[in-house]
Amino acid sequence: MTDQPERPMKEAMKRGWRRRCPCCGSGPMLSGYLKVRDTCAVCGEELHHHRADDGPAYVTIVIVGHLMAPLLLWSFMKFEPDPWILSTIFAVGCVSLSLYLLPRLKGVFVAIQWAKRMHGFGQPANV
Repeated sequence: MTDQPERPMKEAMKRGWRRRCPCCGSGPMLSGYLKVRDTCAVCGEELHHHRADDGPAYVTIVIVGHLMAPLLLWSFMKFEPDPWILSTIFAVGCVSLSLYLLPRLKGVFVAIQWAKRMHGFGQPANV
């Protein structure tokens, strides 16, 4: 594995964030909301090796929690709204932010695995 050239991590992560193939950057990585394609439609790179599992969901929860919890406390102390109004607004905000982040973070996880040649991404196609 040491004789193979390094893959660009930052570029792959940017492509993953855009939900594009980490190899070519132009083919779509996802075939649905979270379903990763088996191969890239443009360059033919195999993407079925990924093992994202619960990583993207965990990171999404951490980001949303760290952004929304202080904002919730600040808005409650500053504006003193009715609790039902506050909970409705923040429930919609949390769900919206989670739905936005989840597929992008899954793309980043798959791109990192591709760049580091993890879980079979570094093997030749014939093996």
